Amino acid sequence: MGQLVGVIENKSTIPGLVRFELNRNLTGSGHERFASALEAKGPRPAAELARRLFDTGQVAGVHLYMNMVTVDLNKGFTSDGLFDIVRDMYQYWKPGMTPPAFEDVAPAADSPDAPAASADGGGGGLSEAAKRIPADLLERSRAALAKWKAEH
Repeated sequence: MGQLVGVIENKSTIPGLVRFELNRNLTGSGHERFASALEAKGPRPAAELARRLFDTGQVAGVHLYMNMVTVDLNKGFTSDGLFDIVRDMYQYWKPGMTPPAFEDVAPAADSPDAPAASADGGGGGLSEAAKRIPADLLERSRAALAKWKAEH
């Protein structure tokens, strides 16, 4: 499951350099350079891709600009396998893997743990998911639902 990234691998005229052209933008209109996996911090797609490339041991540096990924290879290494890493970067499940089990966030309505419904249509207690929503947004949503119910 997940989406494969459309990738074209282009060999450079400079030995040890390979470029990947993607069908999606990873950096906006900014440049991102990584000289090691330690520099690739955070959950951004560019940093995640750089970490995965460095984990192969084949890569000395990564430069990303929009949809272009330029990889500087370590001496004596080829780009074998890097294409697959770039293509599969958004694929979170592959054949042979056990899919994760998802637990219900809110208890069933007939469950004794279920919160009682309040007059405004929302639950008396908040589910774990609702606790992550800012209170003002949650209140606006409840008010909009009440207005819609009154009009229909």
